[in-house]
Amino acid sequence: MARTPIVVGNWKLHNTIAQGEALVTELKNQLGTIRDVEVGVAPVFTSLAPVGKRLGDSKILLGAQDCFYEVGGAWTGEVSAPMLVDAGCKFAIVGHSERRANFGDTDTVVAKKARAALDGGLRVIICVGESEQERDAGKTTERVGSQLSAALEALNADDLDRVVIAYEPVWAIGTGRTATPGQAQEVHAFIRGQMSERFGDLGSGVRIQYGGSVKPGNAKALMAEADIDGALVGGASLKAEDFGAIVKACSAR
Repeated sequence: MARTPIVVGNWKLHNTIAQGEALVTELKNQLGTIRDVEVGVAPVFTSLAPVGKRLGDSKILLGAQDCFYEVGGAWTGEVSAPMLVDAGCKFAIVGHSERRANFGDTDTVVAKKARAALDGGLRVIICVGESEQERDAGKTTERVGSQLSAALEALNADDLDRVVIAYEPVWAIGTGRTATPGQAQEVHAFIRGQMSERFGDLGSGVRIQYGGSVKPGNAKALMAEADIDGALVGGASLKAEDFGAIVKACSAR
């Protein structure tokens, strides 16, 4: 089954409004001819509306780095799916390892956020991944499987065309250490098998990104693997030249 690659830049806690506008202006110039890769950026909340405006009618999608599971109410500091849509967002990332580790996002919370994003009109990127200790203990599939299973409980078959799974080994995020293409493919194949087991052919068509120190130098080898359908890019997404090179590596697969 043909799956369109998807590359998303997670800017994390970087870039002022002006810096974000300048970055996407460069990306529009670099990637205007790319048609066979879906591209998105996820700025900080304060930059969403202005960056979205600067993207204009380009094909680059605007997304959020998180999404709360309630629509409104007494939830100081949170942002809901309808608010993100109002700011111009097309997708939200949920379950990023930094949210899980630093902000207490449990598997149950991630599932609720995924459901809320979909119900609010967004597409959703659901992140899963194991720690270095879990990998060294041979528990990669156990941990990834439990995270994935919890998220899938919140989904149904009708949601799948708006869902992307991102495999991000925690030990490879911001460390400069990257899973080899073979290691990444092994886990991607496991995720694909879980999706197919639960949803059949529809599950096998869900795109699975790799995230974890993706750079121009390793993107081509990663994207050559059968079950890797793109990248969730951190640090390298902050430079238009680097991010553009990763997108082009996906385009050439």
